[in-house]
Amino acid sequence: MRAIASEAGVSLGNAYYYFGSKEHLIQAFYDQMQEQHAAAAAAVLAGEKAFAPRLEGVLLAWLDVAEPSHEFAAQFFKNAADPASPLSPFSPESAPAREASIALFARLVEDSDAKPVTALRAELPELLWLLQMGVVLFWVYDDSPHQRRSRELVSRVVPIVDRLVKLSRLPVVRGLVDDVIGLLRTLRS
Repeated sequence: MRAIASEAGVSLGNAYYYFGSKEHLIQAFYDQMQEQHAAAAAAVLAGEKAFAPRLEGVLLAWLDVAEPSHEFAAQFFKNAADPASPLSPFSPESAPAREASIALFARLVEDSDAKPVTALRAELPELLWLLQMGVVLFWVYDDSPHQRRSRELVSRVVPIVDRLVKLSRLPVVRGLVDDVIGLLRTLRS
């Protein structure tokens, strides 16, 4: 907090006036990142209807927005990886940023040409958010220039996800889809 106050040119007391703790400051950073991500993804969502390019665009938009913070990513991850931490993306304190991100994925699905079975359509935004969390974890450890490997991961995983969503409509796959949805619902309770 001292370093942040110094960099901002305010007193430590003034910094604590706006942010009660470093956790509150980092939560504000998460919220700001989510706003920037939504803004960066808006163009692809407005101009594209096909599911795969929309998903790739949204995931790459996050990488673009996050890139300037990459050098600090490991520090954030140390706190976020602790299940008891309020900085965990699954914590109640992180709910606003998490819900905003899931809402972005809901827009991605709703306005796309994807036609998954009804039960999967309802759960797909959260599943896509979990996919993004996997990309984030990979990105944290990606030391390639401009996180090139993370971008490669996105470009290669999106066609797989697209095919899985399309396959969900087939009767032979519906039992598996029901199992995945049941697992997700069980884990939530």
